[in-house]
Amino acid sequence: MEQITDYFGSLVFNDEVMRNRLPKDTYKTLKKTITEDKELDISVANIVAEAMKNWALENGATHFTHWFQPMTGITAEKHDSFISPIDGGKVVLEFSGKELIKGEPDASSFPSGGIRSTFEARGYTAWDPTSYAFIKDKCLCIPTAFCSYGGQALDKKTPLLRSMQALSKQAVRALHLFGNEDVISVKTTVGPEQEYFLVDKDLYEKRPDLVYTGRTLIGAKSPKGQELADHYFGVIKTRVKDFMEDLNKELWKLGILAKTEHNEVAPAQHELAPIFATTNVAADHNQLTMEIMQKVAKRHNMVCLLHEKPFAYVNGSGKHNNWSMSTNTGVNLLEPGDTPSENAQFLLFLAATIKAVDEYQDLLRISVASAGNDFRLGANEAPPAIISIFLGDELDAVLKGIAEDKVYKGKKQALKIGVDVLPPLPKDTTDRNRTSPFAFTGNKFEFRMLGSNESISCANIMLNTAVAKELDEFCNVLEGSKDFDKDLHELIKKTIIDHNKIIFNGNGYTDEWVSEAEKRGLLNLKSTPEALAHYIDKKNLDLLSKYEVFTEEETHARYEINLEKYYNVVHIEAQTLVDMIEHGVIPASVKYEASLLKEYKLKKEAGIESAYECEAINTISTLVDKVYASLKELKKDITETPEFKDSLERGMYYRKTVLAKMTEVREYADALEENVSKEAWPYPSYGDLLFGVK
Repeated sequence: MEQITDYFGSLVFNDEVMRNRLPKDTYKTLKKTITEDKELDISVANIVAEAMKNWALENGATHFTHWFQPMTGITAEKHDSFISPIDGGKVVLEFSGKELIKGEPDASSFPSGGIRSTFEARGYTAWDPTSYAFIKDKCLCIPTAFCSYGGQALDKKTPLLRSMQALSKQAVRALHLFGNEDVISVKTTVGPEQEYFLVDKDLYEKRPDLVYTGRTLIGAKSPKGQELADHYFGVIKTRVKDFMEDLNKELWKLGILAKTEHNEVAPAQHELAPIFATTNVAADHNQLTMEIMQKVAKRHNMVCLLHEKPFAYVNGSGKHNNWSMSTNTGVNLLEPGDTPSENAQFLLFLAATIKAVDEYQDLLRISVASAGNDFRLGANEAPPAIISIFLGDELDAVLKGIAEDKVYKGKKQALKIGVDVLPPLPKDTTDRNRTSPFAFTGNKFEFRMLGSNESISCANIMLNTAVAKELDEFCNVLEGSKDFDKDLHELIKKTIIDHNKIIFNGNGYTDEWVSEAEKRGLLNLKSTPEALAHYIDKKNLDLLSKYEVFTEEETHARYEINLEKYYNVVHIEAQTLVDMIEHGVIPASVKYEASLLKEYKLKKEAGIESAYECEAINTISTLVDKVYASLKELKKDITETPEFKDSLERGMYYRKTVLAKMTEVREYADALEENVSKEAWPYPSYGDLLFGVK
């Protein structure tokens, strides 16, 4: 019987493969290049490329590609075969170091936010040796960064790597203050939990809204939803279990550490959670996970829905970003530790994170902003749009003790940084708070606001950069200190006092918290356009450019790209809704109304009372007129748009005008579904979709 350990990572050009296939000196040089973030010598690259090609051919690959992540939010690849022509009409199989290190895909049609003109096609991909190459669909995939001819980042990986480098530099400075001279790098690590829905493929194909937009634009409430919570952690259906087993095997072949699987709260909803990995690797793996989920689902005659809110009335899907920082020596910097020095070090990194989240609430909110996620945030199924930090009662009490120089009851003395030992803070020191956007969970922070369909790169770019900035400022204060313990204590104390407003351990779903957050001066950016408006605030431009994560030009580009994506998504949804109402809902309703009218006339001629038909005809007729009138207004809203001064104004128009009218159209359409017979209704119902996988 085949064992998991026999095939785990079998399609990955990982460290073990490199150690076995590369000359010892080449392997050492490559490892040093990866560890120290240095440029790879072409002579070494040639040897690596030859070994990589031979390994790929042995595993059935015929082509190679530079696999990258443009601003479309999905991955991209251009396949080239290994063949090269020789005399006599023959070919040889070649792959050079130059081809490994650098590629040149056409960059003209990818979103650039105005960085380049459409006619300027040249773009470059550059190998990221810190993320292992792998084989997918008989193609050797080389993870790469993607930039324009002028060097501007056109992808999500490049700025993520930059942010990781920025944080590493400042974190190492801070650790050296504590005497940790053996630390030469700090990596952020992430374990992204992925939620998703599975629906029957045959039903899916009968829903234009799911096909074109990934979410249902109409649909009356099913008699049963998630009220009984009987799906949550329930017995996994055989068909779904078969899918999960198939999915796990595909992921494990690619070295993706898929660990946990279970049913989620909503019917047809499920979750997969991996083990932690370095952030850029975790981002690559999550993109692969989403792609493979969708491929594997089709093998089982199902469709995997990754939209943040595919169904109204039941929970949407998120992606919990479990984030921490670890040294090259294996120390988790968000683990409190057992000694005074470890405690002080932990508190410094904790304080930096608290300050970062408070000062850059807007950037964290921006990092999870999308048209789909707007339906989910604050909907009593996900954290609210207000950013806050949950620390738990014990750690919160510790910080208050430091801030107030008071005796902490858990220890019969005042806590002074670097002198006393913190009380033990086990991983489960407090209950979890699912309403918190940013929760400390023992040795990591769980950023719970990410939407299920989005790349995790954006959230981690902002988080890494903001924390790097705070550590930089802390080091500037402490590096010249003559009394380190005293100055460290005062620095942490001041940070806790100044940024205590971001800490909230209560229920984030209540109206009281919304009012309290406003009093505290916390932002409540309810929609994507409202959030994106802050992207190009001076403080944010300064942060991202100072730490060389984005140039100002690149930040402005992403601002434009995200706004354009937002209003295009809403526009496509509106057009799809118009099509479904015009060609499905209204004709079906009128036809059913005509059948009732015919039945009514027959009964009347026979002298039979027909109260049902009479009332139903009037109800349907009224609703058809209302949906038709509302639909005409929606069509006008999307075809006769006003002149907009900029992308933000266009985005706000689609948010306030188009979405509002779509909601009105949906209300009438859903009411019609409740009054038209199931046989006459043109689309599968919510009940069919949510309970259709047996």
